Order: sequence, then C-alpha cells, then structure tokens
Amino acid sequence: MFKTRHPLVVVLLSPLSLIYGTVVFIRNFCFDTGILKSHEFSFPVIGVGNITVGGTGKTPHVEHIVSVLMGYFRLAVLSRGYKRKTRGFVVASTASGVEDVGDEPLQIKRKFPGIEVAVDENRVRGIRNLCRYDKKLQAVVLDDAFQHRWVIPGISVLLIDFNRPLSNDYLLPAGQLREFASASRRAAIVIITKCPENIKPIDRRIFKKELNLMPWQSLYFSTISYGEPMPVFSGAPVFPERDKTGKNKCSILIVTGIASPRPLRKHIRKLSPRIEQIYFPDHHRYTWRDIERIKTAWKSMKGDCKLIITTEKDAMRLRKFSNIDTEIKRHMYYMPISVSFFEKDGEAFKNQLMDYVRNNKREYILC
Repeated sequence: MFKTRHPLVVVLLSPLSLIYGTVVFIRNFCFDTGILKSHEFSFPVIGVGNITVGGTGKTPHVEHIVSVLMGYFRLAVLSRGYKRKTRGFVVASTASGVEDVGDEPLQIKRKFPGIEVAVDENRVRGIRNLCRYDKKLQAVVLDDAFQHRWVIPGISVLLIDFNRPLSNDYLLPAGQLREFASASRRAAIVIITKCPENIKPIDRRIFKKELNLMPWQSLYFSTISYGEPMPVFSGAPVFPERDKTGKNKCSILIVTGIASPRPLRKHIRKLSPRIEQIYFPDHHRYTWRDIERIKTAWKSMKGDCKLIITTEKDAMRLRKFSNIDTEIKRHMYYMPISVSFFEKDGEAFKNQLMDYVRNNKREYILC
C-alpha cells in the first residue's frame, strides 16, 4: 500500500500545501463561475487524467480506450508532449523522435500507426488543428487532461491508483495530490487502477464508500497485465525460455525512468530471483553517461546469462542510442503492458464509451 510522508514532514510542509491549495481553489472557482472560460466542442472529446502526481497508468488506459474505439470511429489522441523539445502543434509519425513529441505520444503512435497522434501545450488550439488536419475525424482522446480545464471533455475519465487512495493523501507538497479529492466530482468515469489480481469484493466496496460518487458517475476497477519481454532493438534474440516454475536462470538488470517502478520490479521477480536495479526520475532524458552506467552495471553482474529489462516508455527514449555496443543491444528488452478490467467492468466501460461517441459524433466536424 501507499505510504504517506512522515507526520513531521507533513506538518512542516502544511503551510506550503495551504498556499498551494488556496491557488488551486481560486483557479477552480474561476473556471466553475465562468471568470475563466472553458471551451466545449460539438463532437466527442474524452479526457483522461488523475489527481495524484505520476504513476496511475494513464498511457496504458489511453491505449485501451484507443483499442476499444479505433475499429468503429476515426480517432485521434492529443497530448501536451511532456519534456519534448518542440513547441506548438506537432503531428507525430512513426519516424518521430522523443525530442519531437515526447515518449508517451510516440509510444501510442508506434503502437497504433493508423490513428493521428499530436501534441500541443494549448489543448484548445490542438483540438482545432487536429480536426482541420483530419477532416473526417470523429473523436479526440485527451491524454493527461484532468487539470486542463480550458477544455470541457464530453466525458472525463479519472484514474486513481489502488495503492494510493485519495483519502490517505495530502495536497502538494506535503502529499501528492494535485488538487482536492473533491475534484473527482468532475469525472463521469472513475477507474481504480493497478488493483491486485486477487482483489476482494470488500476492497471494491471500501473504495466505493470512500469516494462517495454521485449517481451519474461510473466506477470501474482495472489491473496492469504484463506481456512477454520484447527486444528494445531489432535483431535481438527471443527472450530466454523459462522453466516449469516460470523463472529462468538469467540475472536481470532493471532500468527505469518512470514514477512507479515497484510493480515492474515485483513482476520481474517472478522471472528471476537475481535482479539489480537502476532507477532514474520519471521521463528521464538518457545521456551517454547513463548508458555507460547501465553498461558497467550489466557487465559487473554475475552469471553467463545477463539481461537488461526496461519499460515500454523507457524503450522509446533508449532507442535513440542506436550505435551503442551490439552486445548491449542483444541483451536489452522492454516489458509491454496492457490494461485488464475485472468481472463485467471491461464490457460496461466499453459500452459507455461506445454509446457516448456514437451518440455525439458528427459526420463533418466544424472547428
């Protein structure tokens, strides 16, 4: 479970949280009363985001939404392109780099090359440019947009980490809340993410009671599923086979630059008991110095079989080092992830999205 900060740290940081909370309250008040104008579009816009800082599974849930809708509607994804080096509106291609559009949009584009993926720090401008760019566009998915109140999504999806319930947290910087937990009322759909595979009915009831959702809000529960490790670079061999227990005899070096590496580490322990770790900050921009550090750590590991495993997002950032040693390339893999829903939640979530887009799509979008 999520561990809150030490009580003394919370007390010391509380004055700063009070100032931060005042600013957030005033900002939301201005949007709620119309002092600051939000823009609502006449076609389906699905917003996906969270209240806590980092690590709730936004990207795999955006990808899940895309996989649900893309077979039925002409779809686009719009992100701000966090940590990219470009500015303004940029349409991603499979040949784009992380510096052009950011790691998450690039990952989505390469996974779903048939849809448009774009970035723009100004979401209103980005949506308008997208529907001019693709005249047949029928719906837009906004990534990481819960606090971006300049746009009013037709349907807003709020993600809450099972291990970090809002009731156990505090506003920044004493805690990890971007805004008050009461902001969850803006969401039409709330998804409790990263649930354990053996989640109990009582856990579901506890979350439902604590959230105290309105009758028009839907609550779903999902978990992260890991696929088979895939090569980061082309030409690498198939991942070594496992024995009857599901493990192999390899030593594994975990390399991550994400907000919450713990679930990955827990999963990799199922592959091998011999693991070492190098953690970088979320969305870390890798340098040659980092590559040398990874190489040194990998070479110092014991055993004849030594592997490097990273995340799908990190693989996007590491591929730019195409001229690193072939030996390293042949032993570097990433762990693909996807979203799975519990019981009938997946079908209900799909139907809710489908009904919303079907009932609100336009044959010709006016921007």
